[in-house]
Amino acid sequence: LAHHQSGHNSGVIHSGIYYTPGSLKAKLCVQGAALCYEYCDQKRIPYRQCGKLIVAVERDEIPRLKALYERGLQNNVRGLKLIGAKEIQAKEPFCRGLMALDSPYTGIVNYKQVAQAYAEDFQEAGGTILTDFEVTNMEMAKESSSESADGKGEEIYCQHIVTCAGLYSDRLSEISGCSPEPRIVPFRGDYLVLKPEKCYMVKGNIYPVPNPRFPFLGVHFTPRMDGSVWLGPNAVLAFKREGYRWFDFSAGDFLDAVTYSGLWKLVLRNLSYGLSEMYRACFLSAQVKELQKFIPEVTVNDILRGPAGVRAQALDSAGNLVDDFVFDGGSGDIGSRILHVRNAPSPAATSSLAIAKMIADEVKQRFEL
Repeated sequence: LAHHQSGHNSGVIHSGIYYTPGSLKAKLCVQGAALCYEYCDQKRIPYRQCGKLIVAVERDEIPRLKALYERGLQNNVRGLKLIGAKEIQAKEPFCRGLMALDSPYTGIVNYKQVAQAYAEDFQEAGGTILTDFEVTNMEMAKESSSESADGKGEEIYCQHIVTCAGLYSDRLSEISGCSPEPRIVPFRGDYLVLKPEKCYMVKGNIYPVPNPRFPFLGVHFTPRMDGSVWLGPNAVLAFKREGYRWFDFSAGDFLDAVTYSGLWKLVLRNLSYGLSEMYRACFLSAQVKELQKFIPEVTVNDILRGPAGVRAQALDSAGNLVDDFVFDGGSGDIGSRILHVRNAPSPAATSSLAIAKMIADEVKQRFEL
């Protein structure tokens, strides 16, 4: 359980600042963060509300920072305020910046523990969990069967299916006869970690001001529940959908990605950004240079290579990143009995309880249950 995206994410409980007002991302993140804290309290899962600073280090970032502040207010994010250089240093003594957006309700948690608690709830409600159980086909049963989802056979009989398959959401959709788009292209994010004796330099989350010209957020400082501090991640094409190490390779996954026209359109539009990300992935000093914009005292000697995650990035055929949640079904005997959660990008872990409620409502309506 929680072996893939749920166990390889940053562990941040996001507050809902970045997302387009009125989008599902914005609405579900704000609701989901409140529900996540409530759930952790109820289940006694430890978390820390350590806050987040989004820091402008260049003058031309200040208008974008102010626009983010307005967006956060529109999304009903609690406690947001803009602070100056002195207040930045009061909160983060080693951080330098001209202005920052302070989000005190941003937190951190171990999502593996959250996922395991969800699993216990599900099993107590009568559900069965099967792992190492690859879905290879979906078809209508030829006659009614008494078999059930007990994991003993190779077939599971059911009336309806909800798929939330992350890195494999497009493939499960295709298996069921539904649309292959949006396609999933895996991007690996490699983290660095601060050496334990240097973790005192970071108290809460420190993030850059996002640049709308680039598809990914950029490097940031993320404290963890175990006391470590993660730095990064970068974003490079993964050669395997569950490829967390540099040399992990799957011919099928690789061909799937590089033969998709949407990927090439994205690459050509962001060529310089992509090349610089690859350069930073290879050379630690280049990544440290980015980190030093925020904490000048960080040096190459203070860091180690850390873990990695793989982001299930949904792309359309025009090469656009599909930014919001996508729920999809199909037609015909099989398609009409399925609800696919096609895209659930970050902040899906934060939003998970709010997403679950939305899926449950959609299932009731779609399947007339």
